[in-house]
Amino acid sequence: MNRWRWYACGLVSGLMLAGALGLARLAMEPSAAAGAAAPTPSAAVAVAAATQAMPDDGKLRIIEFGAHPDDCEIRAGGAAILWAGQGHHVKFVSVTNGDIGHWGSAGGPLAQRRAAEVQEAARILGITTEVLDIHDGELEPTLENRRTLTRLIRRWNADIVIGHRPSDYHPDHRYVGVLMQDSAFMVAVPFFCPDAAPLRKNPVFLYSYDRFQRPNPFRPDVVVAIDSVLDRKLDALVAIESQFVEGGALGNAGMAPATAADRESRRQQVREGFRKRSADIARQCREKLVELYGEQDGKQVRYAEAFEICEYGRQPTKDELRQLFPFLPKPAP
Repeated sequence: MNRWRWYACGLVSGLMLAGALGLARLAMEPSAAAGAAAPTPSAAVAVAAATQAMPDDGKLRIIEFGAHPDDCEIRAGGAAILWAGQGHHVKFVSVTNGDIGHWGSAGGPLAQRRAAEVQEAARILGITTEVLDIHDGELEPTLENRRTLTRLIRRWNADIVIGHRPSDYHPDHRYVGVLMQDSAFMVAVPFFCPDAAPLRKNPVFLYSYDRFQRPNPFRPDVVVAIDSVLDRKLDALVAIESQFVEGGALGNAGMAPATAADRESRRQQVREGFRKRSADIARQCREKLVELYGEQDGKQVRYAEAFEICEYGRQPTKDELRQLFPFLPKPAP
């Protein structure tokens, strides 16, 4: 019994000593604990100020998140050209590196190839692009990934944030949508990611177009005519050869062009496929095109991209939407 009594006394003494040391450490750290002043929001902003590298030059700042190195280019390449053509700043971010997105190669070499492809696409579109080093097919809506998107939105000083809807066939697409939603409030919270200055204004968050119906179908709140820039968008998409010319993850050796003539034929097929996709969006969103462009012009639009306003983030008025999409015509008086 004496042995167990001494053991118990030793255990209690050790716990008390550990607790005392822990309290002493807390007392030495700057925190909101008793005897220490809590940091102010202005202090958090001051600490992060050095990371806010994008000053306000009076131009719009748009950032789009796609799951893979091709998603942004497909969904908003035309609008990106229009924004950039007016001097606004556009950044595409691929949240995964696409390293399993090909039937014949994978890993680092494929990730490097796909990063080079979207860099070339960005050159054609006249924008900036970035590929994050997260494995394709393995994206999860974790706290760390929420921090990553929040930092990117803040450092871009975004007016508009675009991403997938969280109802999509691909898990990476879905989780980009979830992460974008999760960032919609946090971008303005000073002590979340205090290493990046919080935004002074909440951006407008938009979903890019898809055809999924459940639980809710896509709602075209903004539809952009891209007739004038479609060929340039197609040039950018054709530059992403691993996906569209060679077939991507679900392709096969039979799809790989064997000759230069085969490759050129395949490139033309890709162009026509995406041309049809853009025409389908215009046709399906005709009512909104007429509302935004007027009866005559709206009916003549052949190719379009469409976006839905996320219920999180800033809710723009109709006038504010036209400021955010300055290539839309002014409404008739």
